[in-house]
Amino acid sequence: MGRRRADGRPPTPATEAGPDPRRWKALALLCAAYFMVIVDSQIVILALPAIESDLNFSTSGVQWVLSAYLLSFGGLLLFGGRTADLLGGRRMFMFGTVLFLITSVICGLAWTSEVLVVTRIVQGVTAAIMAPTAMAVLMNTFGEGSDRNRALGIWTAIGAFGATAALLIGGVITDRPGWECIFFINIPIALVVLFLGPRLLRETPIAQGRRSFDPVGAVTITAGLALLIYVIVEAPEVGWGDATTLGLLAVAAVLIIGFIFVEQRVAQPLIPLRVFRSPTLVGGNIMMLLVAMATYGGALITSLYAQEVLGYTAIFFGLSTAVYSAMSIVGSNVSGLVATRVGFKPVAIVGMTLLGIGTLLLAQVSAYGNYFGDLFWGLLIFGIGIGIGTTVVASSIAALSGARPREAGLASGINNSVFQIGAALGIAVCSSVALAFTRAEGPAREALTEGYQAAFMATAVMAGIGLLVAVTLMAVRQSQPRPAARTTDTSQPTEEPSTVTAGQD
Repeated sequence: MGRRRADGRPPTPATEAGPDPRRWKALALLCAAYFMVIVDSQIVILALPAIESDLNFSTSGVQWVLSAYLLSFGGLLLFGGRTADLLGGRRMFMFGTVLFLITSVICGLAWTSEVLVVTRIVQGVTAAIMAPTAMAVLMNTFGEGSDRNRALGIWTAIGAFGATAALLIGGVITDRPGWECIFFINIPIALVVLFLGPRLLRETPIAQGRRSFDPVGAVTITAGLALLIYVIVEAPEVGWGDATTLGLLAVAAVLIIGFIFVEQRVAQPLIPLRVFRSPTLVGGNIMMLLVAMATYGGALITSLYAQEVLGYTAIFFGLSTAVYSAMSIVGSNVSGLVATRVGFKPVAIVGMTLLGIGTLLLAQVSAYGNYFGDLFWGLLIFGIGIGIGTTVVASSIAALSGARPREAGLASGINNSVFQIGAALGIAVCSSVALAFTRAEGPAREALTEGYQAAFMATAVMAGIGLLVAVTLMAVRQSQPRPAARTTDTSQPTEEPSTVTAGQD
């Protein structure tokens, strides 16, 4: 292995032989893959009505095209990051890219609703491998200092742009070549990554000694959350008091409790539960969960209202979300500067307030409305306070500020996992509320509008709870993370922050 660094870890290319001359080309390749992963988490939003019609989805079932990806992505992000340490970041990144390419082709060719949902689950799993392993390669390619900071800044910007660009390009693709092409656009990107990856990317150090994946923890938490979301989606039709609903809720609870039991007993837990002793970390992650729920739930309902009630084409509505996308980017940049000056807590309160005001305005949509009268102002304010803008910046700072320095990568991974899981939960809740409040009689536009109004109110409630959490955090005195103990702790992560997982930063 050659000489080792003072901390005992294998040297990175930057510390062993100077900066890698191919590092910026490698960054461009990694960012292209990251952009592809993030776009796929939102691009289907505008295509859902077309997919529902073509593949004969039920009204409640079509949301699984989106939720299946988000849930498997978020539920397995930390597990995917662990594979980089145990099997090699580049190896697992390339393996994930191959699977992502295959699943993208199958999604585009899906001949039934079941095939599409199952393939989206697998695609989410591959994304959970690609994102954190790409970050591991990035951290191994750039040594500490200005170059790495610039690279991380570019990486974060690509994530924010990908999340907003998905809505802008999704409508164009859906209306022109067809919804199948929202998956086929991944093919050329993945092929370029697979061709250039072996030439530009170096393998990351592989952890020595006995290490564990904690597959039981990964399976129990993901299965428990999936079952919980399934119950939320199906309960309005079968009834919350139905024996099947109650039975499935009980099974979901057993799985989630089982996850906690497993994490307390395995040598290398997926999530060491002691990290949740920090009230700031817990509060930040609760805010992140609620922001993701409101953001994705609100975006889905807005798309359905615009297309199914106002009759907008996917391309027209996709372009009309430019104000929403622009404001979220502005909010992200401004809030980062403001948080540095006044702290994240006031920013969180302002962000949650704006998120709530935006969703309350959207809750006033009418059956015979128009873009400027019913959507523009709500989207404008909602965009400023949205997840990838003001509120997620504050939530991320809160979640990370309570972590020990050695646990920064773990805390970031948890934070990003929570965002993806919250997105899936928000979609499920808003879809369920919309279905429950849609009248069975009367004009279709009016019946649908009542359901969408209720769903927007649900997102406002999410933002309101998030505001209460932010206010509570104001009363919590920030304590400095305690230094790590000198004694050996088998549950303490020993890797560098190369396993910081990638999601919404």
